[in-house]
Amino acid sequence: MAFSSLGLSKALLRAVADLGYASPTPIQSQAIPAVLDGRDLLAAAQTGTGKTAAFTLPLLQHLLDGTENHDRLEPGRPPRALVLVPTRELAVQVGENVRAYGRHTPMRAATVFGGVGMQPQIVALRQGVDILIATPGRLLDLVGKRRVNLAKIGFLVLDEADRMLDMGFIPDLRRILGLLPKARQSLMFSATFSKEIYGLATGFLNNPMDIEVAPRNAPAESVSQSVYHVSQQSKQALLARLLRSEPWGQTLVFTRTKHGANRLAEQLDRDGFQVAVIHGNKSQAERTHALAAFKQDRVQVLVATDIAARGIDIQELPHVVNFELPNVPADYVHRIGRTGRAGSTGEAVSLVSREEAPQLRDIERLLGRKLPALPSPEGYMPQTVGNPSSQKARLVWQSTPRRGSTTPRRRII
Repeated sequence: MAFSSLGLSKALLRAVADLGYASPTPIQSQAIPAVLDGRDLLAAAQTGTGKTAAFTLPLLQHLLDGTENHDRLEPGRPPRALVLVPTRELAVQVGENVRAYGRHTPMRAATVFGGVGMQPQIVALRQGVDILIATPGRLLDLVGKRRVNLAKIGFLVLDEADRMLDMGFIPDLRRILGLLPKARQSLMFSATFSKEIYGLATGFLNNPMDIEVAPRNAPAESVSQSVYHVSQQSKQALLARLLRSEPWGQTLVFTRTKHGANRLAEQLDRDGFQVAVIHGNKSQAERTHALAAFKQDRVQVLVATDIAARGIDIQELPHVVNFELPNVPADYVHRIGRTGRAGSTGEAVSLVSREEAPQLRDIERLLGRKLPALPSPEGYMPQTVGNPSSQKARLVWQSTPRRGSTTPRRRII
């Protein structure tokens, strides 16, 4: 199937060609015709499958079809389409995609989110907007200040609905829904589904078409997954060794906490790696700068908390490392979904301590299979202490120095 068979205008097809896309992904080939037909949509699509284009392209087509003359594009016009997202990073990413697909059209997009000054966003809204991409909190702030008018919204997209639920945005979403016209087309996208998501969809969508392009809660098949069993104390040394010895290139490393992200970044920096870090305590400017440096290959390692698990689209990112496993199994799927995107291959490696065995079991239960354990790199020799058949047996990790080093051999339990 080609994009030209989906009913898109020449302007949109030109933008798709500019971006180098030859054929639609499965979610795009199913969702775009349904949205163009006016159907509400409930779509389960794993991250990296092209779901942003699956709603952006038909939204732009609807807006173009509804714009009979330039009088509809007067300055100060209120938005006609609203895309709600859970995080600043995802808002920025969706905004960039909307502008890229709409580059040959007169449609304008604005992105609003918290953590930055409101005035530039107000100025953008005053200039007139066709598609508004927003996080719930900042949108409600703008509504409260009467800086945005939602009376003309005819299309609503709820992206990453499962993340909205996890982050406690449901009350804000219900407030926003109450401000929108009843006659509208609504689309809901989620990487994972649950009973709560279906409950939200019941009050959000009208007789939706249900699309599921991958097994529920499954990562992309293009991502190979593996585990190193390692003591917590040895994780940083093993990670540094892997980064040096393996041809990994750019690597996204996930930690559970902000403090842990800072500590690991400092250790890797001392080890001579070019490192950047992003988490919730970083300002938006700092996060944007760190992500830009990583995308431009000015740093090799980006250390992040789960705030980066969604909404970050890095072309051909080869490796993701779970320095610590997430407490929520579904977050594992979102983390490793940063690699293996849009048909490319990727590798996800998890460093798992004995204390994280319960999290690993939960993740494997979610995936429906065990993750293969890789043999220890040379110099990291797992040894059993005590009776190997005993539940009290422990692994001892020996870290040997590189050839020529005078550093004494360390033995970490």
